[in-house]
Amino acid sequence: MTSGSPHGPKASDAAHGAQVRTTDAHGAQARTTDAHGTDAHDWHDTCDVLVVGSGGGALTGAYTAAARGLDTLVVEKTEYYGGTTAYSGAGLWLPGNQAQERAGVEDSAELARAYFRAVVGDAVPHALQDAYLDTAGPLVDLLERDEHLRFEFRPFPDYYPAPGRIEGGRSIYPCDLDLPEGGHPLLAAVRPPAWAERFQLPAPDGPLTDGRALIGRLLLALDGAGGRTLLRTALTSLVEEDGRVVGAVVTDAAGRTRRIRARKGVLLAAGGYEGDADLRREWQGLPGADWTMGPTGANTGDALKAAVALGADTGLLGESWWCPSVLFPDGRAAFALGFRGGFFVDGSGRRFANESLPYDRMGRELRAARAGTDDSNQVWWIFDGRHGDELPGIVVVPADRAAFTEAGLWRTADTLEELAAAVGVDPAELTATAKTFNAYAATGEDTDFGRGTDPYDRFFGDGSGPNPCLVPVEEGPFHAVRIVLGDLGTKGGVRIDTDARVLRADGTAIQGLYAAGNTTASVTGPYYPGPGAPIGSAMVFAHRAARHIAQDA
Repeated sequence: MTSGSPHGPKASDAAHGAQVRTTDAHGAQARTTDAHGTDAHDWHDTCDVLVVGSGGGALTGAYTAAARGLDTLVVEKTEYYGGTTAYSGAGLWLPGNQAQERAGVEDSAELARAYFRAVVGDAVPHALQDAYLDTAGPLVDLLERDEHLRFEFRPFPDYYPAPGRIEGGRSIYPCDLDLPEGGHPLLAAVRPPAWAERFQLPAPDGPLTDGRALIGRLLLALDGAGGRTLLRTALTSLVEEDGRVVGAVVTDAAGRTRRIRARKGVLLAAGGYEGDADLRREWQGLPGADWTMGPTGANTGDALKAAVALGADTGLLGESWWCPSVLFPDGRAAFALGFRGGFFVDGSGRRFANESLPYDRMGRELRAARAGTDDSNQVWWIFDGRHGDELPGIVVVPADRAAFTEAGLWRTADTLEELAAAVGVDPAELTATAKTFNAYAATGEDTDFGRGTDPYDRFFGDGSGPNPCLVPVEEGPFHAVRIVLGDLGTKGGVRIDTDARVLRADGTAIQGLYAAGNTTASVTGPYYPGPGAPIGSAMVFAHRAARHIAQDA
């Protein structure tokens, strides 16, 4: 893989008399000339396929294109490869694949279709759902033909009790990737884990794991297929010629404007808009962009805005992959799941949901109750002293209790009444809530919200009572940690067809323009069917885009 040394356009690239339109992300038309105008064809680089973004979806599309002999260039806005994928556990919801088969998991596109239809229903065109489900398994088989790409099944339940569900889960994960002796420049540029980047710490030594393993493996495969990459190269606008997208304008690491010609197509797979505070306020009614798990400065909707400027239709702009998150002293938040102890209360001092729900479903409960969405109705995670100084759950960024206590985000008291006063809720309500919850723990039945009745709930439960998800809150000191509505990224964007072509409002495709992942309106609609649906669907539609580009070449 080379780092993209510029080379000029071929003579055949200049279609005499063609009209060229460059439109920036705000819809402003920068220049229109004929083919004899010097800047219309003053390309600084040329490729067959230009891929914007470097997450799991983007790199799958890039690899697919490069493996089919297309000159493929990936441009990444930041100094790291991987986007939000690199932060993730890298579960891949790709039903009916050979990695499942090796593990003895019986699955198929048809079984997954029954489940997916039961969950998503008619919220998304069935043809789009079928394109995802029918491509998922074969895609894994295809990827594993490359020596660098290896996957394994790991149990993690699907998220809804619906026909076709596999209680042990159907997701696969990338195998850990050992670093070669002496290192590798591509692997050295994989985005660090969330905790390391958040606290500006060095990435850990040893093998790449989880999302970082997926990105590393895809980069090696892309390198072997002859693909090229450019870091610190941000999309500014798309270039349209005679109604077809033929390239893009980017800003490079030195701040220079550069034009890249894409002879066959442009694939936008650059994440969502979760990092744009103004768009979060406008489209989602949220206070800003501080509580997302998206990498800082990475996902600000650049690709979405550029496509909309050319007439792309959009959908699901109010949606995200939601999750409860722990609020941190720096004002940001970190994804939390697998709550093994305690319960949540809102400003009333009462519970409002099953705290063991799959994280997107719990996030939707927070959003529906308008709890934890801002400071007006705060949510507190209440637990007792049996857990010591540890949070009884999984938080993807480690929490320093001393810093949290100083910031008022971790409060402790000898009694529940004192804790209630510390967090600003009615002491009588909080003590009554705890009394009821403890009674449920004794019987093993949560008659309010059914906590512990679903396989997903019990996947994390480790209590010793009749219901492992119900652990009493009765041993002082008592603790309260602030919970907010966070997300793993937005999931609304441009609408696409089954080949990932970007669509206009009238249903026609914008020629030469493709999109996948969180840049698009998700194939899952306002649902999160199972672990790995975001990355799995991104990989499928990026692959389908590259395949269509190759067939159309």
